[in-house]
Amino acid sequence: MSISRTVLEAIIREAGALALVYFNDLKKSDITQKAPRDFVTAADVAVEKFLKEKLTAQYPQFGFWGEESGKSDNQAQRWIVDPIDGTHSFAKSQYFWSISVALEIDGDIVFGAIYVPTVDDYYCAEKNQGAWKNGEITKVSNEADLGNSMIATGFACLRSYLKDNNLARFCRIAQQTTGQRRFGSAAMDLCMVADGQVDAFWEQELNLYDIAAGVLIVTEAGGTITDFEGNEGVFPKQILATNQKLLSQILPLM
Repeated sequence: MSISRTVLEAIIREAGALALVYFNDLKKSDITQKAPRDFVTAADVAVEKFLKEKLTAQYPQFGFWGEESGKSDNQAQRWIVDPIDGTHSFAKSQYFWSISVALEIDGDIVFGAIYVPTVDDYYCAEKNQGAWKNGEITKVSNEADLGNSMIATGFACLRSYLKDNNLARFCRIAQQTTGQRRFGSAAMDLCMVADGQVDAFWEQELNLYDIAAGVLIVTEAGGTITDFEGNEGVFPKQILATNQKLLSQILPLM
């Protein structure tokens, strides 16, 4: 594959430094709403613009799809970018947000990187090559008992006032586990599964740019990605990430 992980890490870390400039001097005027309960900040726009310019200059053969700017030419081979995943957390000056960059070739995600600037954690994966956190190989947890597990979820579906709002599903699963977390960044949640900090994560009504990089990082770290019925693949509207050992235990509760 004609990309360099070293070059990409430098670009994405530079994007993170730019995001931190906004984060450390956040102004109310920097925060607007693009839809009810859906925020966008000046950092979202600036970071995406930076990544689009840098990635396009370095790799002009690939198209670009960003959450804020939309799709460019050549969507068969494209970067998929969420400049700030967890914008609401960012807008509230919380640490739980990340930058997500994936490369998709003909429908296949071949590279993914997620950077959490507030704690300086950089995750990346290359298809069939493995997953890394800060340059070290990362693996999912070995937890085999759902009763001892730590799980994470999110509630993007609540913004759309959907009848299936994840609340009943959360109550069922939470009662069967020892710890529950809701961080507010699906990309970050997926990294925590890949890193073994969380044993499983699920969410619904997401977009591909929220999960594209994280899906590859989880699978390359030895985890599973399915929908709520156990079908393998990339399912933004129903995503269940596990350490593989818990899949059969959590699926009946979905």
